[in-house]
Amino acid sequence: MSLTIVGLGPGDAGDITRRTWQAIESAPLVILRTERHPCVPDLPISRQRITCDDLYEAHARFEDVYDAVVARVMGHASAGDVVYAVPGDPCVGESTTGRFRAACAAAGIALTILPGVSFIEPTLAAAEVDGIDGVQLHDALVIGAMHHPPLNPDAPALISQVYSRQVANNLKLTLMNQYPDDFPVKLIHGAGSSEALTEDMALYEIDRSPHINHLTSLWLPALGGMSSFERFQETIAHLRAPEGCPWDREQTHESLRRYLLEESAEVLDAIDRGDADALADELGDLLLQVVLHAQIAVDDGEFKMADVLRSINEKMIRRHPHVWGEVSADTPGQVVTNWEAIKSQEKADKANGDPAPESLLDGVPPTLTPLQQSHKLQHKTAKVGFDWPDVTPVAAKINEEVAELLAAETPDERLKELGDILFVVVNLGRHMGVDDPETALRLTNQKFRTRFLAVERSVQASGRPWSDFTLAELDTFWDAAKRG
Repeated sequence: MSLTIVGLGPGDAGDITRRTWQAIESAPLVILRTERHPCVPDLPISRQRITCDDLYEAHARFEDVYDAVVARVMGHASAGDVVYAVPGDPCVGESTTGRFRAACAAAGIALTILPGVSFIEPTLAAAEVDGIDGVQLHDALVIGAMHHPPLNPDAPALISQVYSRQVANNLKLTLMNQYPDDFPVKLIHGAGSSEALTEDMALYEIDRSPHINHLTSLWLPALGGMSSFERFQETIAHLRAPEGCPWDREQTHESLRRYLLEESAEVLDAIDRGDADALADELGDLLLQVVLHAQIAVDDGEFKMADVLRSINEKMIRRHPHVWGEVSADTPGQVVTNWEAIKSQEKADKANGDPAPESLLDGVPPTLTPLQQSHKLQHKTAKVGFDWPDVTPVAAKINEEVAELLAAETPDERLKELGDILFVVVNLGRHMGVDDPETALRLTNQKFRTRFLAVERSVQASGRPWSDFTLAELDTFWDAAKRG
């Protein structure tokens, strides 16, 4: 009892290896995964031949097809010697090979795998590229089922099994999450066969090709332009290397704190201005801080970027059981409720049985701005009912605090009373659905700046000094700026 798996190459019978030819020629039984291969009519099959094409018709899912193929082949191999022939190479894009390894080991059947020429070699020849130049190999079915491609855009990719227009459509939608819609690509059909055809087209057009068949692959050139996360990590690692930059080499987590705050503020400013180009640029500056901190950690033996990415990936999946699990959450409010419950459980697990009670206010970073801290503290305590029931008593509290500020007699008292007013104002905003007091104040600051600049221009245009103007006159300029 034995099973020999052989590869029939990409198409032409001339690409079949001599060992495979001899194995087929002498086999008492040859089982073809499919007869839909150009070289099948030329095979030297002298005795019994069986195909598995009927199994594709009998099952809707590929997984079920492969299981049925393995069952059929193993049934014959348990009674004698069998040659199982697959397109291309048995170890390239052949899902049944791994199953046969496990099945033969379990059944005590001798397994031999004879390599063949895969679709890769003639496809690379058709694309006129060197296969060792960082080429990534992927399955169109896998990428098409994703939302973002698992590809390094600074390297080219060869994507196989683009066997239908539907697969091509799913594939292009995923790829267009990273590549431009009009990115130039190649559809390569029947590479290695006499029917080989290469089509140059834009990415968005690939599902319109009339030539797509079961031997179609996509050649995706490198996007280039240092567009990959990996290339950016190399840039930062180089800056931190002995031959890199003296300033970058001496940075620590502590020395970079202020830059992280500054870059975050600049991202918020770009968002407030609605400037997409500036936002892209500022997000890059913010990403620099993340990658630089990670490289410092690598250099100091603390952790690696893979740890950062693994942790946040696991956290996002764990905290979205309504997406990756069985939990139901149909509204944003339900999502937040689930998130907080999972977060609380995570904290309990981390405590590892520590009996010391955890404060509700833990997790409110002291580095937040005062407005952000106020909102966060109030949000935390409101969860346990320590909150006013509606806006009416909050508004009344503001009037009470204003009166106390007006009655304050010393600078220290006035400072404290002003803080009380600001705290209650944040609470009022929270009760009215304003959950970002920082943005509210930032927008008002921006509005004030814009209007005062208009007042300033009016004063300058008059040729008169500021001291010549009364407050009423300046208010006239201000009102004109408000009108537009």
